[in-house]
Amino acid sequence: MGRPSTAAPWHNWARTAHATPRSVSYPCNLDDLVSTVRRAGTDGMRVRAVGGGHSFTPAAVTDGVQVVLDAVNALERVVPQRDGSTHVTVGAGIRLRALNALLAQHGLAMRNLGDIDKQSIAGAISTGTHGTGARLGGLATQVVGARIVTAAGEVVETSRTERPELFELARLGLGSVGLLAAVTLEVVPAFRLEAREEPWALDDVLDGLDELVDGNDHFEFYWFPHTRRALTKRNNRVADDVQHRLNPVRSFVDDELLSNGLFSLTNRVATLVPPATATINGLAARALSARRYTAPSAEVFVSPRRVKFREMEYAVPRAELIGVLHEIDRWIEASGERVPFPVEVRFAAQDDLWLSTAHGRETAYVAVHQYVRLPYTRYFSAVERIVAQVEGRPHWGKLHWLDAERLGLVYPRFADAQRVRNQADPEGMFSNPYLDRVLGPVEGLERVPEAVA
Repeated sequence: MGRPSTAAPWHNWARTAHATPRSVSYPCNLDDLVSTVRRAGTDGMRVRAVGGGHSFTPAAVTDGVQVVLDAVNALERVVPQRDGSTHVTVGAGIRLRALNALLAQHGLAMRNLGDIDKQSIAGAISTGTHGTGARLGGLATQVVGARIVTAAGEVVETSRTERPELFELARLGLGSVGLLAAVTLEVVPAFRLEAREEPWALDDVLDGLDELVDGNDHFEFYWFPHTRRALTKRNNRVADDVQHRLNPVRSFVDDELLSNGLFSLTNRVATLVPPATATINGLAARALSARRYTAPSAEVFVSPRRVKFREMEYAVPRAELIGVLHEIDRWIEASGERVPFPVEVRFAAQDDLWLSTAHGRETAYVAVHQYVRLPYTRYFSAVERIVAQVEGRPHWGKLHWLDAERLGLVYPRFADAQRVRNQADPEGMFSNPYLDRVLGPVEGLERVPEAVA
């Protein structure tokens, strides 16, 4: 039986969300999850699950029962499909790093990933985590089944054919319709990627953007504000016998000394001496040299991130990207704001998930970051105003200030999502202030706001 415990104060990775739950539950299996939900219902408490705490929003905050899913991480089954893919069912609490290793043991892989592997699979899909690739969707598009424990303490299997409307919010819905117990993923045979990372002039990137995005399996770039420089990343599938090994010393220098150690130092200097930021960014952009290597896909997708930051990310129509970047550049230079962190730009295919940021349109993602010791509100608010002009959609797990009224205007199926949530959780057991803000309060339910530390 998963043990309940007296709760201590909790905060997320970026320290942008804090809470003191009344109790914490550590379920080990499905029965424990059911018992936790039923006990919370009897006690009249709300329930929120927590994984890696990598969301920048208060999505996991609760003053009721906090459910730590870490031990709900078992591999249930591996089922090959006729089309060459494989369906793999795992406990919802498994971290992406462990999932990638588990899949590799079976000769399998996720077809696309983001660049951080600390999240649980439940948290990653529920907040719309994504990677990059013009022909690929986010992680939730790889989900073909989800098992949830509902507010009534019932276990429900969902898929495109079983409870399909509930499935929509089970795979991408901020945990608003129940506790995720297990997820079935459509995965593919393991594959290798050739990574090519090169510093480019920003204007060259933008001039050749369509060719770069459409001509590579996975393309992204990082623009250094106050400069016209960018780091480009092109990752493409190659045959297993194609080998370009990365020298371990070079890997350490690039990934640890430059991307983490030196980057941390330059951000600290920029914090202490803001006028030096433009010079620092220019030097940083030139310090990065080109490199090329091949490796298993997960090793290429995932990068170490040891410098703490705050982040806001918006999905915009791909056709509007260049204009958005120009507006952000103009605002930064006119405002006097100093930004030592690069702007990350990624891409995704359109999909049909109700609450996906790429719903119904080819999408570009613009992620703005600020070092943890620097204020971010003015910068992020300005970017939010810029992307609002092109119906930008915020990442569900990253900082933003939109509410349900505004979000309802940019998601064609938003009213359907609200309806299904109300039906699945009429008493708001799985809600919290963040969900009430972005999805609207549960219909007809009067609620006293939670106390958040």
